[in-house]
Amino acid sequence: MLAGFLASADDLTPRVGSVEVYGARKTPVQKIRKALNVNPGDFLPSREQSEDRINSVAGILAARVEAACCTEGKMILYVGVEERDEPHLEFHPAPTGTDELPQTIIGNYRRLLDEVEDSLRGKNADEDLTNGYSLMADPDCRSIQKGFVQSVPLNLPILAKVLRESSDPEQRAAAAYLLQYTPRGPRTTSIMMDGLQWALRDEEDIVRDRAMNSMRAVIVGAKLHPDQAVKIEPTWLIELMNSVVWSDRFHASQALAEITETRDPETLALLKSRALPSVIEMARWHDLKHALPSFILAGRLAGLDDKQIKQAWLSENRETVIKAAIGTDKKKAKS
Repeated sequence: MLAGFLASADDLTPRVGSVEVYGARKTPVQKIRKALNVNPGDFLPSREQSEDRINSVAGILAARVEAACCTEGKMILYVGVEERDEPHLEFHPAPTGTDELPQTIIGNYRRLLDEVEDSLRGKNADEDLTNGYSLMADPDCRSIQKGFVQSVPLNLPILAKVLRESSDPEQRAAAAYLLQYTPRGPRTTSIMMDGLQWALRDEEDIVRDRAMNSMRAVIVGAKLHPDQAVKIEPTWLIELMNSVVWSDRFHASQALAEITETRDPETLALLKSRALPSVIEMARWHDLKHALPSFILAGRLAGLDDKQIKQAWLSENRETVIKAAIGTDKKKAKS
């Protein structure tokens, strides 16, 4: 996909359009940018070398550099840092099991990934989540996904086992993705949700990514179909808002924007107490698509209804909402 972001007609190397730093609470952002030594217009840097340079900055325990699409045809470089005495996420230790998914299922999963790439290039990547699982607009993708609706119920025990015990991250990622196609029922829903919650703490980014994609679909379906009786536990999604990994933060913010639509006071209180600084910095990201979920969260933390949040967003009045969210936290501290 990177070859699609052309710097010029003759240059296929992607370039940086903007740099976003997050997670810096004590370390000056300019100090991190200086260590990174990358500016808009530069070629995409080596991730490993960039992280090594940032890790040498005093007070930084871990760094993560990740490129995402895109601003004016160039990549957005997200630079996450974890500092001493700031939130730290503990993941499950790497499993060592040898179980694998049936060849037919893992084969269809791989085929879906290839078809999704084609649909993205063809700008036909819309998807329908209203059933509680993904059905893409692209007919080839949709056909494979409809097959999962039939095959997943027959293989639920091995999916749950592979997700927890397989030493192969691809197998665990596939299982996390496929769990969204679980039929809803007291026993099966419990297996699905326990598996997805477990996967949110997997040590591999790709497994967490697939689990959050599945969970978002499950959440959408549960809102539209209360009879599914799906209970969403938001705790680990909220913790992932503090991750050093950009994809953790972005996908967690998307899921939480869905969850908090009901304004559950306990969920909002936990979000405020555990992740308010992360919500604020993400709501200020320059890329609108990436900033919007956290902006919605900031508005809800500020006590605004969705109409007020939308109006502020469309009028490009983000700071008023963000300051209101910060202000509610200060008022609580004074009371």
